[in-house]
Amino acid sequence: MIIKSRIVLTVLLAALLLSACTASPDAANRYEKEIPLIAEVNIPETLSIHQPETIEITLTQDGQRVPDADFVHYELWSNDGSLRDPMTDAVEVGDGVYTVTKTFDKEGLYFIKLHSGNNGSIIIPQKPFAVGKLSEDELAYLQAGTPTFQEGTAEHHH
Repeated sequence: MIIKSRIVLTVLLAALLLSACTASPDAANRYEKEIPLIAEVNIPETLSIHQPETIEITLTQDGQRVPDADFVHYELWSNDGSLRDPMTDAVEVGDGVYTVTKTFDKEGLYFIKLHSGNNGSIIIPQKPFAVGKLSEDELAYLQAGTPTFQEGTAEHHH
């Protein structure tokens, strides 16, 4: 009988303690909500070798352009490994528009990956692009289901 009453008392005490831990109905509203950052990456339809080419990035957040973003970095690399530029700051040209200018030495498949953040929202979109003509292998690589544009949030070590 004493064991039974101890078990009942333990269960009642546990229920009392756990009921004190329930979240209030408006708990989610107490936390700051992230407003997603959106990057529109505009790459010219044709890019040539041996001349400066410009890629334009337009950042928006909550329907407004984002001048003076917390950070806008990019990486460029070629599919064949002949180019691997380290992360570099994009150039802000005004009204939420940022540019990347690069002179490419050879034709082929390239990728740009942005690392952009503003007001707690961080995105890392990636986009492939062609300089000149693509080889059959590069075309096959793209047609094999390689993601053409990835956007999401991730932790950024700034």
